[in-house]
Amino acid sequence: MTTPFTTAEVRNAVELLASRSLIRLVTEIDDNGAIPPRRLAGILPDLSLHQLRRAAEAARAHGFVRIAPGAGLELTACGAELADLYDAAARWGRRHAYPAPVCEFSSRIRHVLDLLAPSLATEPAEGLPRPSTARLPSDEGEADLARPRALLIQWLADNPQVTRVSEPEPVA
Repeated sequence: MTTPFTTAEVRNAVELLASRSLIRLVTEIDDNGAIPPRRLAGILPDLSLHQLRRAAEAARAHGFVRIAPGAGLELTACGAELADLYDAAARWGRRHAYPAPVCEFSSRIRHVLDLLAPSLATEPAEGLPRPSTARLPSDEGEADLARPRALLIQWLADNPQVTRVSEPEPVA
């Protein structure tokens, strides 16, 4: 399957999607429902206010979440699909003990996204994250990786705002 993504687009998307604070925000809302106003810091106390603010701003800017009157921060359809992608990546990582048998949920997702990134670009994978070489998956693991890869490709195709690479500001 050929993908329509450049190396820069893949790098931009993986950098955003692999953010620990974004993963925590999306999966928390997916697991437990909308986060009431002013409760974000209490619900995700392991993240700093700066991390929470940046994650919420990025999630709103890319259309993953919205503020629902009376409910708070909730996932959009795009955000719910992203949560499904995160779940598939985490399940694959747990099944294949990747990158290690014991690993934090968001770290496992980040490592799986890094593993998938080089196969998504239409050009050579220079500049893309390098997967952890501690324990790369077996041939069986590679075959199982097809589902998370297909979900990621479809999600990126449906959400081109995530792959957009901003042009550098002109120097005055």
